[in-house]
Amino acid sequence: MGTIVLGPRIGKYDDNGKPRIIVGHNLALANLGMWILWMGWFGFNPGSTLSGMQYGLNASVAVNTNAAAASGAIISVLLSWLSTRKFDLGLTMNGALAGLVAITASCAYISISSSIITGVIAGILMFFAIPFLDRIHVNDPVGALPVHLVNGIWGTLAVGLFHETNGLFFGGGWDQLGVQSLGIISVAGWVVGTTALLFLGIKHTVGFRVSEKEELEGLDLTEHGVRAYSDSQ
Repeated sequence: MGTIVLGPRIGKYDDNGKPRIIVGHNLALANLGMWILWMGWFGFNPGSTLSGMQYGLNASVAVNTNAAAASGAIISVLLSWLSTRKFDLGLTMNGALAGLVAITASCAYISISSSIITGVIAGILMFFAIPFLDRIHVNDPVGALPVHLVNGIWGTLAVGLFHETNGLFFGGGWDQLGVQSLGIISVAGWVVGTTALLFLGIKHTVGFRVSEKEELEGLDLTEHGVRAYSDSQ
């Protein structure tokens, strides 16, 4: 909702509505951030398994988490190579994060093979969600929606599919998948409604976006009074 209300960056689309590539500033720092997130997820998933120590879940949760992240990264590398004959670092990083997001809901309840499948599907969904969002003019500079929104939904559904007791693919029937689907619909309805009111209220009162001049000059200069990059003029 924030990206829809804010609108695309200046210059993102040409006169015919086709998206232009606006490259990132520092892939090395982005890569470092990805690795910090990947490492932090081992505290996030095993650490939030409340009965993990009692039932020995922490190790399996950590392995499932890592398997999904690795498989998401690998499938993204392969897809980028098949698409452009280049190994795209940005897509690879987002593939790993997509796997981490997707495995979070089910990490304590599924097998490692199901975790790998979850990560592979997460990487595929992320890869194809990026051009889809560009086509509908939702400008997401860092790929947060393909990683978190799309794979948050996929990961929630994966519980209903791969849960080793209640999952559809393991003889549990449709009940768990129905519960997961209801959760997605409920959260989506609440979030879309409340954030639409919030962002539209800000837009029509104090304003939601900087001026065109400030955007073109860069917020490092207009907001902080410094240039982040010595070669920028």
